[in-house]
Amino acid sequence: MTGIPADRAAAPLRRGRGRGDRLFHSGVTAAGTVVVLVLLATVVFIVIKAWPAVSHYGPGSFLSSDRWAPSDAVANQADPNPYGILQFLYGTLVTSAIAMVIAVPVSIAVALTITDVAPQRLRRPLSALVDLLAAIPSVVYGIWGIFALIPALRPFGDWAATAFDGIPVLGTVFSGPFSGVSYFSAGVVLAIMVLPIVTAVCREVFATAPCAEKESAYALGATRTEMLRMAVLPRSRSGIVGASVLGLGRALGETIAVTMLIGDNVLSITRSVLGQGATMPSVIANEFTEANQPFHLSSLFVVAGCLLALALVVNALGRLIVRRTGENIA
Repeated sequence: MTGIPADRAAAPLRRGRGRGDRLFHSGVTAAGTVVVLVLLATVVFIVIKAWPAVSHYGPGSFLSSDRWAPSDAVANQADPNPYGILQFLYGTLVTSAIAMVIAVPVSIAVALTITDVAPQRLRRPLSALVDLLAAIPSVVYGIWGIFALIPALRPFGDWAATAFDGIPVLGTVFSGPFSGVSYFSAGVVLAIMVLPIVTAVCREVFATAPCAEKESAYALGATRTEMLRMAVLPRSRSGIVGASVLGLGRALGETIAVTMLIGDNVLSITRSVLGQGATMPSVIANEFTEANQPFHLSSLFVVAGCLLALALVVNALGRLIVRRTGENIA
């Protein structure tokens, strides 16, 4: 019995598979192109809207001053620039730093608990509980922070303001009085908000640690803590860095909760973390609806552009650190 040659029988399959591959390739290419175009369109839009203020005052004048006084702006006067944004950059970095100092160690501990410490029957409920924190709206965090978190933080704030008084550096960082709304309160809420993101990524990274290395550590007589320190954490450094960068990106751009907890939009640099201030997102949220002074709205777009540039720089540095950390581990 004469059969059909194999190459002829496989030809329709190859044609169908070729059409599917081309369709899939076109789809993913279009999706990637759309993402790039959206990013470029956002950058171009912000630059166009910010250009009147930048061309009038000069780009360097915004980052060289912490004086934000829209009422002093004059349309035909370029110097001095009443739209200094240094204090907003400072507030953004301070609140984000407080959030990451608190959130990263807690997230690592929670992720290790879920993957390697907690009993098997509790791991899934714990994971769901942590992930549920990411579903809470930002404004709910803000209201909770005002009515629940600030009263809980007040004893610590009052103690820190007196305990570190007169000590170099710490006395300045924790100088009082503690009014409740502050950099510190906003940073603590940010830490809670970024904790689910950092924990979720760390949890997946820890779960991929080689079982053979864990068992080898136990076989050599290591305790669970020693096993985690020798077999899990060294393999997870790049993942922890990546998770921290994702959390930092969320912290830098958070608006509503920070606006509610950082204070009455104090337009100056406050050295104490117990003092009030403002961030780049908070000043945009507070003022864009009332920007009626010369170059006021355009200057808010300058703030938005600086925030976007800061986020891109942080992500680029994070990718570089992850790559170098992975090379060192390998």
